[in-house]
Amino acid sequence: MEEQIIALLEEKFTEEGYQDVFFVDMNFNEAGKKLEIFLDSDNSLTIGQCAHINRYLQKHIDEAGWLGEKYVLDVSSPGVGKPLKFKRQYIKNIGRKVAMKLLDNSEREGKLLSVDEDTIQIEEMVKADPKKKKKIPQEATINIADIKKIVVKVSF
Repeated sequence: MEEQIIALLEEKFTEEGYQDVFFVDMNFNEAGKKLEIFLDSDNSLTIGQCAHINRYLQKHIDEAGWLGEKYVLDVSSPGVGKPLKFKRQYIKNIGRKVAMKLLDNSEREGKLLSVDEDTIQIEEMVKADPKKKKKIPQEATINIADIKKIVVKVSF
């Protein structure tokens, strides 16, 4: 069923108004018959787009009988605190503060400055002098392949 849903989404993403929308993830809770579809956009994913895609998928799921008569379908963006999975998401979040865990289990945090083919640039605050508390901004380059998890930090 997952492949069929992704194929339906890819078809939908060719339509006007949906070309910058892309599939991120899918969760299915068999016990509760709940299917969650997570989408993102290069610009801004609207509630209206999610609702339209929800109805589109529901029509096809009902016609095919994939989930039976009673199920819950939820189409939304991944939400705050969910890890970024694709370079498209990194690019969308340039200028925002990110926190990451690297493959060596070290942690880094800073403002995402740029994204290229294999690396990201961040501006992190580091101590100018180990004996003092004052921190200064310093740019760092990190290989995307070395990132285990990266999330956007939301500040209020």
